Amino acid sequence: MANKLYVGNLSYRTEQESLRSLFAQFGEVVSATVLTDRDTGRSRGFGFVEMADQEAANAAIQGLNGTEFEGRMLKVNEARERSNRDSDRRY
Repeated sequence: MANKLYVGNLSYRTEQESLRSLFAQFGEVVSATVLTDRDTGRSRGFGFVEMADQEAANAAIQGLNGTEFEGRMLKVNEARERSNRDSDRRY
């Protein structure tokens, strides 16, 4: 999980290939995904990039967090494990 990065505040026009290309300047990109709304197919404005090693992941965070891409200021940090939403609910 340490090499997986959260990328927030993406433009709704951002595609997976442009995201992959952006991060490739910092090292090998294993995967790049822009999450989309299941009903409309439109980007949800965030995604995940998995880098091949921790050094590349750290370089990408340092190099891209707070920078402009396709008209938006990116938020880039290490992805966190998703919590189980059912355990957070009170019945």
